[in-house]
Amino acid sequence: MTIKKRYTSLFIIDSLIILSATYLCYLFLLPFDNFMSDQLLLLTTITLFIAHHSFAWHYGLYRKVWAYASVHELKSIVKAVTLTMFVVTVMQFVQTGELFGRILVLTWMFLILFLGASRFSFRMLHEREPRAGESQLSRTLVVGAGEAGRMIVRQMKQNPQWGRKPIIFIDDDRTKWGLEIFGLEVSGPISEIPHLASAHQVDQIVIAIPSLSKKQMAEVTKVCIETGLKVQTIPRIEDLMVGKVKVSDIRDVKIEDLLGREEVRLDMEELTEKIEGKSIMVTGAGGSIGSEICRQISVFKPARILLLGHGENSIYTIDRELRASVSKQTEIVPIIADIQDRERIFQMVGKFQPDIIYHAAAHKHVPLMEANPLEAVKNNIFGTKNVAEAADRHGVGNFVMISTDKAVNPPNIMGASKRFAEMIVQNLAASSKTTTFAAVRFGNVLGSRGSVVPLFREQIAKGGPITVTDPKMTRYFMTIPEASRLVIQAGMLASGGEVFVLDMGEPVKIVDLARNMIRLSGFEEDEIQINYTGMRPGEKLYEELLDPSEIQSEKVFPKIHIGRATPISQLEISRILKKISEMEEQEIRNTLLKLANRPKEEKLTEPERNIKWKSKGEFA
Repeated sequence: MTIKKRYTSLFIIDSLIILSATYLCYLFLLPFDNFMSDQLLLLTTITLFIAHHSFAWHYGLYRKVWAYASVHELKSIVKAVTLTMFVVTVMQFVQTGELFGRILVLTWMFLILFLGASRFSFRMLHEREPRAGESQLSRTLVVGAGEAGRMIVRQMKQNPQWGRKPIIFIDDDRTKWGLEIFGLEVSGPISEIPHLASAHQVDQIVIAIPSLSKKQMAEVTKVCIETGLKVQTIPRIEDLMVGKVKVSDIRDVKIEDLLGREEVRLDMEELTEKIEGKSIMVTGAGGSIGSEICRQISVFKPARILLLGHGENSIYTIDRELRASVSKQTEIVPIIADIQDRERIFQMVGKFQPDIIYHAAAHKHVPLMEANPLEAVKNNIFGTKNVAEAADRHGVGNFVMISTDKAVNPPNIMGASKRFAEMIVQNLAASSKTTTFAAVRFGNVLGSRGSVVPLFREQIAKGGPITVTDPKMTRYFMTIPEASRLVIQAGMLASGGEVFVLDMGEPVKIVDLARNMIRLSGFEEDEIQINYTGMRPGEKLYEELLDPSEIQSEKVFPKIHIGRATPISQLEISRILKKISEMEEQEIRNTLLKLANRPKEEKLTEPERNIKWKSKGEFA
């Protein structure tokens, strides 16, 4: 219906309502009078026409979408009718000097009743429940009978093409139990979800409480997935209210929702001051963490983001993404370079003169590095040394190295190589006069390449089995955005040589993670088998974030701790690098582990030598 036709239709409807209301009012109050020839009635009717249509236009009664009418729209009707009757009252008093109270009040009531009924009939027609194909709709239990839950149910009823039929509400508010909202009963508390879902033959669950904290959301989600049903959640209530998203944007609950970790809030003012207008280099910019760091810092409008990475496809992807999303004030520069190529790294750092470097490039796969220890040394140790020394040489303001919890008492090559890279960074922090060096250490990142989560998804998609190394194995987890935010924040807190440790929360059992992913995928535990394969070379049963000698109790920022750096001299570093450079690959593993875990008082006795990485695969 066009706007013109819509206005005309409503104008005609309102005109007929005015005639009907006026006639009925006189018929009820003056049933034996010949009021049809009454001049006052004619004048009253004309005044009603003019006043009502004027106030109806003023309050938007012809512009509103009545299919979604609510109390707000009813208030508009009441205001328009009340002002209309006030004008009629004044007119009648001026004409007769009398007030016809009963007639005026009854007319006011009839007008509100008829106008309200006419408008809300649009909503009733719009919200009529479909009958055809109803058996194909998923019977849905809605957790939360608040505003968000009611909004979701209303949209489900109005849009059967989305395939959901709301059956019952669940809410912890006892005052709502037994009540009906949109024809649905509020049946009980969240703890009763498994029982009620079974009793009502529910097919899926939608969590509609966007005000829940992350911890509360995790608790509710755990109860829901015990049912073995598909569990979904809604967008933020702010987005629903302004119409940015609809019920069709309901998303599946993710494994991240079970972590119960509150969102990290960055110090926006300080970061804007330190990043805006600056040149930022990110190594490993195509990786999971590196690319997310690029996305996070782009918000602060740096003058330039240097995307340095060895894989051209990943750099191409993040380059395209940032060019499409960042401010025109920010220049995006893709750089294909290998951090093992010392000459190339020095050249790039010297050419672009970055103010901050986030060093995220590294080999991270524990089993692969166990099988290829020389590559771990070349990339994680000498690659870090190249980038860090280039930063020092060319006066970069801040250098932040991304480290790992596996660097604590490392039993594997990957962890040992990262621990030694930390030592190199700490040593440069003590001697550099231009660059502030720091390392940021955290655990596993959900969703990153190489994370156990994509592996489990792949195994579940194939029908299992899921492979878990040990039933007792635990790991710390955080999301990619959270890890990246904390890396950026920690970098701003550095004064030189610190090892910042991100608060990883409580460790998670890998087998519990597997079971939760099975349930979230819509399977029962007995449908997907879990096989225990035994610990792989270099793996630890439990992870640590700090060595006991590094622990400091105070926090320097919410969710960020500072570890006490373990001092090591340039002489020791040079000696160690020389020792490694002269070994065969098979000797490197045991030697590197011994060096990374050696007692603090142990000193090496070999002569000092300045070790540099000459080219890929060669020591000099």
